[in-house]
Amino acid sequence: MNETLLDIAVLICFLCMLIAMLLAFVRLVRGPSMYDRIAAMDLIASITMGFILIYSIAIKNGMYVDIAIIISLISFIGTVAISTYLKFNTRKDE
Repeated sequence: MNETLLDIAVLICFLCMLIAMLLAFVRLVRGPSMYDRIAAMDLIASITMGFILIYSIAIKNGMYVDIAIIISLISFIGTVAISTYLKFNTRKDE
C-alpha cells in the first residue's frame, strides 16, 4: 500500500485513455464516411499524445513533452493535407 495519490491518478488516466483509444479505433474501422475516419485518425493521434504526456508525468521526466508536440504538428499537417486532397478530388454530382 505504498501507492500515492499521483500513482492512482495516473493509472485511472491510463485506463480512461485506453477506453478512448478503443472507441476511436472502432470509429476508424466502422466509420460510415471518409470524414469520420479522418476525424478518428486525428483523435487517435491526440490520444497518443495524451498517453505520452501521462507517461511523462508517471516517470517524472519532462523529456517526452517534445515528442508530443511533434506528434501534434504532424497530425495537424496530415489532417489538413488529407482534407485538402479530398476537397479537390471528390466528384460532385450535379
